[in-house]
Amino acid sequence: MGVEPLAALQLRARLYALLRAYFAERQVLEVETPILSAAGNTEPNIESFSTRFSGHVDAGARERWLRTSPEYPLKRLLAAGIGDCYELGRVFRNGEAGGRHNPEFTMLEWYRVGWDHRRLMQETIELVEAALAMTGRRAEVLVTSYRQLFLDELGIDPVHAAIDELRVPMAGSGIDPAGLGHDDWLDLLITHKLQPAFPRDRITVIHDYPASQCALAKIRPGEPPLAERFELYLGRYELANGYHELNDAAEQRARFERDNARRRERGLREVPLDERLLGVLDALPDCAGVALGVERLLMCLADTDAIADVLAYSFSEA
Repeated sequence: MGVEPLAALQLRARLYALLRAYFAERQVLEVETPILSAAGNTEPNIESFSTRFSGHVDAGARERWLRTSPEYPLKRLLAAGIGDCYELGRVFRNGEAGGRHNPEFTMLEWYRVGWDHRRLMQETIELVEAALAMTGRRAEVLVTSYRQLFLDELGIDPVHAAIDELRVPMAGSGIDPAGLGHDDWLDLLITHKLQPAFPRDRITVIHDYPASQCALAKIRPGEPPLAERFELYLGRYELANGYHELNDAAEQRARFERDNARRRERGLREVPLDERLLGVLDALPDCAGVALGVERLLMCLADTDAIADVLAYSFSEA
């Protein structure tokens, strides 16, 4: 179903006003951080845009990377003592263009000092519920652990299942298994088997991921150890990804270096590490943070499967 261009722009403006009012009421400070950085995102599944600065060499590195999220500079602000904060702004990811993706899009990212991922989960649910109410809609809420979701829906224990067991539900999908590891198959089961079946009017929150999928989250010791992160879906769309944030610089450096090692294995270019972030990460207060894709939320609010319907101009028209 299409959306009238003026209606889409008005919906976006209403959502922005709601978001800013939501955080102002909770005394979360809006900030703005650089879009261009000397450091990039090492995540092997995300490709960054880069450009070159032609000015005086004293300005620093000539090659600059367009941010894929404002996470690193926001954490530097947190380490400096700014307190609860958020940013609403454009981010960029190379190669992601299509019916549901645009190479530039808007991200809402916020951090709560002294919170863990479970407390932030609830606030994220409340924010999405407020956005739905703006358009006269409501949604039921399901909160479940990653492991329990796999057990309930697929009868598979994602922690202990061998790769051969994970491949069974994907039989006939046409996916080339060459080079796919345990986490790759788990991701495929979510995107191809679990996520498409999520009801349209349900907020689904999945928490406590396998430690191997920790990204920038803390790992909680135990058997098994778990990454203290969550993802929130509205219907079958993933809207938000949140962490109880890691504040161990040595561990974060090791994770970045593992990312670059995987990049080398895939024949991808290595990305420079954010040394400014690593230099202050040990001073990051205990906190939780979450990033939410604004266009994905707008698509749900407008009841459309086409990202172009909620953009003034899509990438092909820019």
